[in-house]
Amino acid sequence: MEHDETEGTYVLRDSTRIPQDDYHYGVLSTWDARGREVADTSGTWPDGIREFSSPAPAFGADATASGAVDAHWAAGRVYDYFRAEHGRDSLDGHGMTVNSLVGVTGSYGTPYANAFWDGQKMVYGGGDEEYLPFSAALDVVGHEMTHGVIAHTANLMYAGQSGALNEAIADYFGNTIEASVYGIPADDPDSGLLGERLCRTKGPRACATRDLDDGRTTTGSFVGVDFLNDNGGVHLNSTIFGGALWDARRELGAAATDRIVYRALTQYLTPLDGFTEGRAAVLAAAKDLGTGAAQLKRLRGAFTAHGIVPGWELALGNDSQVLLDRINTAGTELGAGGGWWAASRSNEDGSEPYSVWAGRADGKGQPRLMSPNDGRYHTRPATDGRTVVWQAHGPGGVDILARSLSGGPVRTLWHGRSVGGATGVDGDVVAFDYYTYGGRSGIVYLSLKDPQDEHAVGGGTYHRAHGSSVSHGKVAYQDMSRVGLAATYAWTTRVADVATGEDRAVQQYDGSTSLGPTALNGTHVFWLLDEGLDANATTLRRAALDGSEVADLSPGSGPDALNAYDLAVSEDAAVVGTYLPDTVIRNESTPKLYQFAANGAPGAPGTRLGRVSCNRGAQTGASAPGGSQVIWLDSTTGRTDVVTRARPTGRCG
Repeated sequence: MEHDETEGTYVLRDSTRIPQDDYHYGVLSTWDARGREVADTSGTWPDGIREFSSPAPAFGADATASGAVDAHWAAGRVYDYFRAEHGRDSLDGHGMTVNSLVGVTGSYGTPYANAFWDGQKMVYGGGDEEYLPFSAALDVVGHEMTHGVIAHTANLMYAGQSGALNEAIADYFGNTIEASVYGIPADDPDSGLLGERLCRTKGPRACATRDLDDGRTTTGSFVGVDFLNDNGGVHLNSTIFGGALWDARRELGAAATDRIVYRALTQYLTPLDGFTEGRAAVLAAAKDLGTGAAQLKRLRGAFTAHGIVPGWELALGNDSQVLLDRINTAGTELGAGGGWWAASRSNEDGSEPYSVWAGRADGKGQPRLMSPNDGRYHTRPATDGRTVVWQAHGPGGVDILARSLSGGPVRTLWHGRSVGGATGVDGDVVAFDYYTYGGRSGIVYLSLKDPQDEHAVGGGTYHRAHGSSVSHGKVAYQDMSRVGLAATYAWTTRVADVATGEDRAVQQYDGSTSLGPTALNGTHVFWLLDEGLDANATTLRRAALDGSEVADLSPGSGPDALNAYDLAVSEDAAVVGTYLPDTVIRNESTPKLYQFAANGAPGAPGTRLGRVSCNRGAQTGASAPGGSQVIWLDSTTGRTDVVTRARPTGRCG
């Protein structure tokens, strides 16, 4: 607390800890962000906010209830720890100012029970009915400030395994600082709990967000998710490494282990390191500090007990071939056809605008960059083996772009406000879903040679369309149209013949049916639908192109029903993406792929070919380039790769 001469008040500012000279000028300051939404505070400094102030030296209940006093006190304790134990002067090691922003809310002023380091400052939510302001827990403050130390040392990328390492080290020092200040012994069963003091009514174990001392988390329980989920599992998998460090702290002693982990962070770890490299860094740091042979053995044992050994990923049992590794994207599918695939790619932490790459489905040769480096996000590519077509998202809307695989310029085929779903290309026909300014869905199909030759369906108040696909000169889609002037609607799966202009209804439904994506091959149209028979199941339906021979390859209810959401077909096979609704993210509930014989008889042996792959993590964005081959995005090891199998694996144990 200091007296602000210009305002005549006392503020939560501390300039006594950081030496004030020509090279050190930082302070510890706590700011009042109440009434500001988290979206307006992350990565930016909101206009008009002020340091917490009081007309008298004693700050009142307002500052206490908001978490400001806790944040200010805890920031000092964390600074003192790193200074005293590791000789570190503030988060950057050079006396930088430490700013804490307290009282942030969620959207529209809703309670926000969380905290984060945004690259510049600590941001603390004001809590809710159960949780105190998140600055009320010293280990949480230590955790967030350690993220700042990590950013100025190893700078571990906040994604996948490196992101889990980032979280694990932040957990470790957050709990270490709490144990140091409160005198908690290493063998205390609650010493590994993070955030256990935040709850108003729950006890420590029920309240804690994580437990480094759970004794159970190993690489065998690694959860493989994509960037849409927890940045590739940075929190889901952090206790694998964090638990090993906490076990080592008990084995080697607090002071020795703290020095080892700090040296590993500041001298050995690099931005893209995963668990194996993290183990090697800690062991190297221990040797530097003169750790004896017996202690080194115990240190290795702590990692081994958590499954962190060289090559541990091999034990996950991947059965797929990698075509392009570390694409690190979210919310974008891939496409394949004519012996080629196309996918979007970003940098290691997924922050770089996405680019589109294409490669051969057999894995030969080098992938080719198809999209321009223009700052836009290039997503949802499709290819027929001759052309790649994709969506380019920028400030001015969305363009549909195309480029020949043999090279040449990038062409703009269409421009609009918003598009959705997958993009499709087959020969001269390009098809995609779009949305109007009013959010009404429609589809467009146009000529690749002459984009002005365009046909739009839906997009109106009383007529909408979605779920488009294209193959063999035909476009399939789902249609909703009002019947006459009555307040009734018809839901229909339709197939349009581009050459003749014929647009045929394949099947019509009542209004309680939900219709999913479509897919085409040379003889049939396939689609997903939910007729409400089972809340967690979806029907995979097939019909001849003329609307005859309607049949279900996968039923909408019963023991063999699947909860499908995505669909791709070739002449020989149909592939669906499925998932299991769950209250927690587990490998068992992440998306998986199933394959069916495209021409198989419903219920006949051999029609349902089983799981495409037995990989344990998330499998998304499947495409069927031909035969029984499937190409998809796989996130089993905490990063997302483009992978393939030539045929389904069938049953998984």
